Amino acid sequence: MDDKIFDQIQQVDLKKTMESSYIDYAMSVIASRALPDVRDGLKPVQRRVLYSMVELGNTPDKPHRKCARIVGDTMGKYHPHGDSSIYGALVNMAQDWSMRYTLVDGHGNFGSVDGDGAAAMRYTEARLSKISLELIKDIGKNTVDFEPNFDETEKEPTVLPSRYPNLLVNGTTGIAVGMATNIPPHNLREVVNAVVRLIDNDIEEKETTIDELIDVVKGPDFPTGGIIRGTSGIKEYRWHNSRNKWHQRGLQNRPRQNKSPCCHQYRADGKRQKQNCSDRAAIQRKQSSSY
Repeated sequence: MDDKIFDQIQQVDLKKTMESSYIDYAMSVIASRALPDVRDGLKPVQRRVLYSMVELGNTPDKPHRKCARIVGDTMGKYHPHGDSSIYGALVNMAQDWSMRYTLVDGHGNFGSVDGDGAAAMRYTEARLSKISLELIKDIGKNTVDFEPNFDETEKEPTVLPSRYPNLLVNGTTGIAVGMATNIPPHNLREVVNAVVRLIDNDIEEKETTIDELIDVVKGPDFPTGGIIRGTSGIKEYRWHNSRNKWHQRGLQNRPRQNKSPCCHQYRADGKRQKQNCSDRAAIQRKQSSSY
């Protein structure tokens, strides 16, 4: 062994090295994987899927294409981290119980609100939804910056132009290193009206208050129509709290089968499976009847 190799060993402080490495890792996860960009409300994998569909010409006026083709293009050009994460993001953007305004128009079995998984990518097809066109409009007119992909053979956008605030409209959920986010979806019409209010007040050089925006955006608007019990959680927006809570209520009807009543839940939060909500409600009813 060459003795000179020992002369190249550097002594470092373990504590400082661990701190620096942790910060680098955390920032990599936050910026490149887990949390969305405020400007377009998309995580990197979602943005890359949508941009791949744009390059394929997979627009709403064209026929659906196999999801396997979309996943393959995305993985080969922009996201070399396995097909499961790419297909999972694609499926999520096509589920109308997961997103308030779906960004992908799916054709085939994309799962169900009861927790059933989607069919394999070789069986399902997809194309961009109409509202996605507002995310990508004018992308070829130098509206956003592009950067090299992982092997510097392609260019990809750092963010989509996004003509509406997708982060507020569709919300998001993400768990990173040292931080997490869970933003509920909101009604598109209300959010756009709030943006117009901000612009008008800015032109008139007036300050826009949180109370003024709450009068326009009444509260979250969940895809499956879950009902919020009380408005205390919404009112906490006024105090700039980073963490607000509210209780949701699912709706049930009670058809009669074989002369005996039964329950069928038809509205619930899309993030929760209906069966889990029904089981929890049954346990609570059983506990209350025992007293």
